[in-house]
Amino acid sequence: MKVGIRDLMRNTGLFENHDYVDVEDKRSHTYKGLFVSPKYAAELKAYLDRKIQKEKRRKLADIMQFAGAGDGSFADRSVQELTADKRKRYEE
Repeated sequence: MKVGIRDLMRNTGLFENHDYVDVEDKRSHTYKGLFVSPKYAAELKAYLDRKIQKEKRRKLADIMQFAGAGDGSFADRSVQELTADKRKRYEE
């Protein structure tokens, strides 16, 4: 079911008959979001938390791939040693 924001604010009882409601801006016909019945809210929150954590871990792994500092690979090495190691990796 699609409703406008104004309709949702005026009639919060929509969830009694529906498990979820799509919210649309009636003027611009743009999709604004999804309201979920309290019956499914806990399940959806748990799913979204897992998805967000997975995305954060992936982004952090991507950053650390280029940073190199997180795994201690810089230790007590000079710039020349780090540059030589970098060249070796890209030559292989």
